[in-house]
Amino acid sequence: MGIHEACGIFGIYDTTGNCARSTYYGLYALQHRGQEDCGIATNNDLELSCHKGSGLVGDVFSEKILSDLGGTMAIGHVRYAVSGGARSEGTQPLTLKYIKGSLAVAHNGSLTNSTELKSEYEYKGAVFHTTTDSEIIAYIIAQARLHCDSIEESVSQAMTRLRGAFSLVVMSSRKLIAARDPWGFRPLCIGKKGDAIVFASETCALDSIEATFVRDVEPGEIVWVYKGELHSNRSNCAECSNLCIFEHLYFARPDSIIDGQSVYGARILAGRYLAHEYPIDGNVVIGVPDTGLVAAKGYSLETGIPYNDGFIKNRYIGRTFIIPHQLSREEAVKIKLNPLRATVEGKRVIMIDDTIVRGTTTSPTIKLLRDVGAKEVHVLISSPKFIAPCFYGTDIPSKEVLFACNHTTEEMRDILGADSVGFLSLDSLAKIAPDSKCGFCDACFTENYPVI
Repeated sequence: MGIHEACGIFGIYDTTGNCARSTYYGLYALQHRGQEDCGIATNNDLELSCHKGSGLVGDVFSEKILSDLGGTMAIGHVRYAVSGGARSEGTQPLTLKYIKGSLAVAHNGSLTNSTELKSEYEYKGAVFHTTTDSEIIAYIIAQARLHCDSIEESVSQAMTRLRGAFSLVVMSSRKLIAARDPWGFRPLCIGKKGDAIVFASETCALDSIEATFVRDVEPGEIVWVYKGELHSNRSNCAECSNLCIFEHLYFARPDSIIDGQSVYGARILAGRYLAHEYPIDGNVVIGVPDTGLVAAKGYSLETGIPYNDGFIKNRYIGRTFIIPHQLSREEAVKIKLNPLRATVEGKRVIMIDDTIVRGTTTSPTIKLLRDVGAKEVHVLISSPKFIAPCFYGTDIPSKEVLFACNHTTEEMRDILGADSVGFLSLDSLAKIAPDSKCGFCDACFTENYPVI
């Protein structure tokens, strides 16, 4: 618990329906990827409209707003602020008007060369109104469009300037474009519903509007819809790919399939490998809601130790890391989770979680179990130790505050108040997604960065 999440993007081309409403449902399915703010931009008769605000999707949009937005094309975004902070000025989609018309952009990821790009264009007279990478991307696309014959060509040229993680949906007055960085850090897929064409961060968003999955956007690929037809440009595709492994461990919904790999299946395997590495003599296996639950089931399946609910989660509070101050985050654990005495009292409990970052939420969680009579609490983590920050849109902090960088496993055990602590090995991590068509970035565990 405790890492900051990626954003979620959605786009749809549908001349027969209300694209704003479809985008609303898609964003609802992607709400787990960002809970600070959201927005939808639509195209009506070549005119772009946009509504966005702070809060959850269900709070920002009403039936009247969706009816007014309408649209034969739309893009949407849910955000957890990584680059650009939590200010509302960074709420997406970003829309702009320039000499070639109007443009709307929604972006998931983080650039590693944003500072140098921003300085370069500021020296050429550019004025930026936010501190987000997304505005830089929109500006570079608009600049390229002045010298290109098409918006998709300008996106292609912009991609040659960008380094780092960026999955994009871009809407002009006539076309809907999706693009994925050449390293494939963040997921992006294509779906269809009748004649409608859909782009989304995860397949669960396609399911929410009953669209059929077609395929994933390839790393480096640009796809666009013009007059109802889907087109592709693979000139920026590379031979290797580096999907963030944490999509399978934490970010994505378990019912999504990313680059051929079931997220649920990957988490089950993570739990099974933990069972081989840490064969603990326990009475019950529990998971920390929500992202530790599936790995806990995998551990139980492999060992035969019964799985049961160890906590009841308050469904009306967001993930604990959304609360910005450390003291509030620790207090939120008690509000968010309530232990089930009937499950853990007098038991040797094996508790599965997805991560330990700072250790500040794990210790209170263990104490909750002790307070209701757990005899032992063994903590197993379905990922390796965090030893390095991330530069690609996951807000993993510097080494100075990473728990595993400052303590041995034995020290962590004592500080957390656990009977034992174990982490998934790097060898096992490499085997949790056997069906994936992509390679993976695991730099937060290895310091092997694909691009800086």
